[in-house]
Amino acid sequence: MRHYFGTDGVRGRVGEFPMTPAFAMKLGWAAGKVLGAEGVKEVLIGKDTRASGYMLESALEAGFSAAGVNIALVGPLPTPAVAYLTSTFRADAGVVISASHNPFYDNGIKIFGQGGFKLTDVQEQEIEAMLHIALEGGMECVESEALGKARRIDDAAGRYIEYCKAVLPSALSLKGLKIVVDCANGAGYKVAPAVYKELGAEVISIHDQPNGVNINAECGATSMRNLCGAVLAHEADLGIALDGDADRLMMVDHTGSVVDGDELLFLLAKDAKQAGYTGGVVGTQMSNLGLEQALNALDIPFVRAKVGDRYVMEQLKATGWRLGGEGSGHLLSLDHASTGDAIIASLRVLTSLLNQSNTLFMAKQGMHKLPQVLVNVRFKASEADPLTSPSVQQAVQVAEERLGNRGRVLLRKSGTEPLIRVMVEASDASLADGCAQHIAKALPQA
Repeated sequence: MRHYFGTDGVRGRVGEFPMTPAFAMKLGWAAGKVLGAEGVKEVLIGKDTRASGYMLESALEAGFSAAGVNIALVGPLPTPAVAYLTSTFRADAGVVISASHNPFYDNGIKIFGQGGFKLTDVQEQEIEAMLHIALEGGMECVESEALGKARRIDDAAGRYIEYCKAVLPSALSLKGLKIVVDCANGAGYKVAPAVYKELGAEVISIHDQPNGVNINAECGATSMRNLCGAVLAHEADLGIALDGDADRLMMVDHTGSVVDGDELLFLLAKDAKQAGYTGGVVGTQMSNLGLEQALNALDIPFVRAKVGDRYVMEQLKATGWRLGGEGSGHLLSLDHASTGDAIIASLRVLTSLLNQSNTLFMAKQGMHKLPQVLVNVRFKASEADPLTSPSVQQAVQVAEERLGNRGRVLLRKSGTEPLIRVMVEASDASLADGCAQHIAKALPQA
């Protein structure tokens, strides 16, 4: 059992435990002690554009230094950029201070191991055990001569931009394409527009003025309305939406319609198959049934992992496959990145479109999504588990009887927010909505 690490690191509301300076310092110390025992000598730290990132960065820096681990600071950069730079700078570990798609008043801490891959469950459990010692007053500082030293890396963004640009084959160019990029006022606000411009595209950049509190605010991959409107207003070929830390990708075709992670994963899998890829695709419990059906029609194997890109990665490692992702836009292409990377995933989609002289609208036609309704119900973590309530279980049973073989139900706790997620998928949208609302009403009573 992990008490602090969720599906994507430690996360919470800033100023409330565990997102406090004191906790961050002790987490840095605990991670430094555990990873230091594994040979870690330097950790690279990046962050998104939240105002609280500076506070947490300083606290983490103090904790790692007290554990005798050196620190390299890269400033605001996408999560996948930190994963990449952790590898290229030969750092032994990487840390991202970000709450991804959450509002500005939340923040989080994610840790990468060597090579830019997220830590294993066992490593996180070991860090939590050491963290418990620190929280109980057992945090000890190394001798002065052994303290970790801090340095800043000034050319980190430029290195990542060049890395992304190399994903587009040298024979191709984005010249002639008009692209609207929604940066979510987040970590990709500088690097994302630069990548597409330097590859030749005409770029209209929106929500690229972060002020510390406007990250993900009615923009980005979790709020697509503005991007859809901008694509139509500018008569653009397509739109690209990042989330706050630029590890999620959503797109918009020239008609102003959203193209989600499931549809993009289908496009990438279809293109890989045509290029000779013989492996399968890993989705999650939330992946639309239409994705599974479309991949089956192409004779591409498909398996579902638990929700969270870390679990998609685990399945990819277990199967030896190279492609996976989530409908929310986390897309993993292990031939190009060690974690979900919105910019790189978008370039893979653009490569496919250019090679086939196709539009995004036409390319997605091979997959037909089933109506899927998602209802979020907030709960207090201190309360009893509502999923075990007889009234909730009865509501689920009633919904499943109504659906029969025409759909499915999934209830799960969010790994990043105090929410119960109710997902219902059905061949009929009204049926899916009715079943989801029926279950959602039973949750507060529980």
